[in-house]
Parts: sequence; C-alpha cells; structure tokens
Amino acid sequence: MKKEKITIIDEILMRKIYTIRGKKMMLDNDLAELYEIETKRLKEQVRRNIDRFPEDFMLELTIEEYFEIKQITGVKSQGRHSKYPPFAFTEHGILMLASVLNSDRAININIQIIKIFNHIRTILKTNVEILRKLEELEGKDIEQDNKISLIFAYI
Repeated sequence: MKKEKITIIDEILMRKIYTIRGKKMMLDNDLAELYEIETKRLKEQVRRNIDRFPEDFMLELTIEEYFEIKQITGVKSQGRHSKYPPFAFTEHGILMLASVLNSDRAININIQIIKIFNHIRTILKTNVEILRKLEELEGKDIEQDNKISLIFAYI
C-alpha cells in the first residue's frame, strides 16, 4: 500500500510560526490542526512523554503571551476556551512530536515544517550578511567623503 504524501502550502505554515521568548515556535493548537487531531490528544501525548520535551524543546505559554499572540494574529477564540495555556514547540520539539504521535501525517507534516524552519534560517543568515555588507559600504563611503574633503582642502 502506497503512503499518501501530504503537502501544506508553505505560506500557511510560515504564518503559524511565532517568535516567543526570542525563539521561533509553533503552538499546540496549530500543530494539532495540521496533524488533524484534537489539541487535547496532542497535549496528552506530550504529558505522557514529558521527558522527551525539555525546556528548549517546549514551553507552556503564560496567559499574557497567548493573548498577545492572538492580538497580533487577529485570531478570535470562536467559543473554544482551554483551561490550560497552550504549549509552544521549537523546531526540535516539533521533531519529537512526530515520534510520540507516531502517525504518517505527523511525520509528513513535520518534514515540511523542518524545511520551512531551514528556509527561515537561510533568509535570516542572508539578511545578516546583507546588513554587514551595507555597513562596510557605509564605512567606505564615509572614508571616501573624508578623502574628498581633504583633497578640496588642499586645493
């Protein structure tokens, strides 16, 4: 039997990645939606395997952080309220989720998510290099301006 390849549009995945406490992370409810399982089930599996999710893989958001993300994204609760704040997963935490959920869909979605994280890293690295080169050019421009001013002073 041939396994079904699942593909989600990259832009949809990118919109579900947030910067939380300085790290790129995804929320449990977004991941559950992508995996087509209930958030409650995802959290159950995480709690059963909590040793696989150290602090740098997953954290529990404060209520304030969660409401801030909802405001930024414009997400409305739509009547769904959880007693517990959501979990947020780093790239490594998302990889670990595939192992505890053990479903073909989770594995396929996670492969795509990891590719998105790699793409984001490449973009950020490129931007840093561009900024460094612009600063170098700016420094050279200032140096050239000083030399031109000196030439005019001699003239």
